[in-house]
Amino acid sequence: MSPSPLTPGVTAARLAPDEYAENFTDLHAPLDPHEAVVAADRCYFCHDAPCMTACPTSIDIPLFIRQIATGTPEAAAETILDQNILGGMCARVCPTETLCEEVCVREVAEGKPVEIGRLQRYATDTVMARNIHPFTRAEATGRRVAVVGAGPAGLACAHRLALHGHEVTLYDARPKPGGLNEYGIAAYKSTDNFAAREVDWLLQIGGITLETGQRLGDGLSLDSLRAGFDAVFLGIGLGGVNALGLEGEDRDGLRDAVDFIAELRQSSDLTGLPIGRDVVVIGGGMTAVDAAVQAKLLGALNVTLVYRRGRDRMNASRYEQDLAASKGVRIVTNAQPVAIHGNGAVREIEFAYTDDALTPTGDTLRLPADQVFKAIGQTLTGDGLPVLEGRKIAVTGPGRTSVKGVWAGGDCASGGDDLTVTAVAEGRDAAEDIHAALTGAKEA
Repeated sequence: MSPSPLTPGVTAARLAPDEYAENFTDLHAPLDPHEAVVAADRCYFCHDAPCMTACPTSIDIPLFIRQIATGTPEAAAETILDQNILGGMCARVCPTETLCEEVCVREVAEGKPVEIGRLQRYATDTVMARNIHPFTRAEATGRRVAVVGAGPAGLACAHRLALHGHEVTLYDARPKPGGLNEYGIAAYKSTDNFAAREVDWLLQIGGITLETGQRLGDGLSLDSLRAGFDAVFLGIGLGGVNALGLEGEDRDGLRDAVDFIAELRQSSDLTGLPIGRDVVVIGGGMTAVDAAVQAKLLGALNVTLVYRRGRDRMNASRYEQDLAASKGVRIVTNAQPVAIHGNGAVREIEFAYTDDALTPTGDTLRLPADQVFKAIGQTLTGDGLPVLEGRKIAVTGPGRTSVKGVWAGGDCASGGDDLTVTAVAEGRDAAEDIHAALTGAKEA
């Protein structure tokens, strides 16, 4: 629910215009050419590099770093993009501190890894700035594939299929493609309209027709797609948001964190975004951290992030937790919401302290709040979907669903870990399997 104009304590323009610009600058400044070579020289170029094993897309990290060190960032970018076509965004948002950089031998020996993420950004930004698309489509196959969902999984799948010469129609429910890259990532991680520019660059491969405003189950059915295309890939993400299940959840001032982040990302004037004086964010993942930090950057006086388990159980990495703390966000753990207080608009939210088994200890905490953001997970929505496993589409191997000719990947499919880079890998691998099925190399 969007804040009402009458919601007490929720107001826009809490900061001077120049403060907004400063607060939402790039979280990590890009490397210049000299800095990139210096950073690359720290790599040992390991033969059986643990960083490659830790990368969900299996980028040849030692190779691309060596290519940067020898002054060929364009070649480095091709090495990256061959495995991860969204390497530019992943360089900005991947939790490298818990993936490739965590296992870097420099990190293990010295506590300071090679800056793999920043080096990847340097290489991919170089080719995008020069408007180079290093891939060329194969000869047209005459096969047509529908890709539903233009998020990381769908984009990666569509690009790889187009690369193989298939004609792809890419559907998305929103006005813009990009999925969470466009609507769900903190603004300070994706500055200068990067997500949209990356999609435009990706589409240079050709053979991809984009149709926005098309939602599965609302004028777009799986049956009709199967009838009209040779294969279908579902990368529809998770469109629903879990509820707290508390009385008063419809009060003004309480809304979904994903909607708040999307509104912020699409705003052309941050001074016009209303934010509370006392903000509470409920959740322990990346969405919760992104919402909490951005609330603080918009001028909220007090921002508290509350998670029901301990800090070691938070899905957000320790780096992200520390980032939130450094911006002035208070983190409270082992507390779950039990009541929302207020008359029409939220004024306080009450929590019960819990132990590690989520059993209430008997102690409670009441936090003043004129704005509360829920970041407690999202759910799959849609009718006529393939068989589910739990609350996601069940897949086997490289994304095959229970329906012949239909694949799925990304957040909507079982087995993933809700990372952008994993979604890219799943979309890419599904595309390779679809290509093999369409060309007779594998049974469809």
